[in-house]
Amino acid sequence: VQPPPLTALGYRLIGGRLLPGGSGPVAQFMYETGAGMRLTLYVTREVPGTGDAQFKISQKGAVNVFYWVENQLGYAISAGADRAELLRVSQAVYKHLQKD
Repeated sequence: VQPPPLTALGYRLIGGRLLPGGSGPVAQFMYETGAGMRLTLYVTREVPGTGDAQFKISQKGAVNVFYWVENQLGYAISAGADRAELLRVSQAVYKHLQKD
């Protein structure tokens, strides 16, 4: 998995890691704006997929999480940003992934 470029949206990649998951590695990428707001993209193969993307959003305190499952891959974008900003970033990530 290559980290999607988000510089056009004002985010620069500041790091990425492969983390242990229950049945294999998962990828985590962290981005940051010039103002210091951070955003994390988490990608895993540990989800059942239906083939069609199913988008959902949830909130945990001040953190919003936008997530979807497609083709047996799960994606989650989390940040202390509002829902509109997470949707904007999620759409850019989704478009990038469709090119691969």
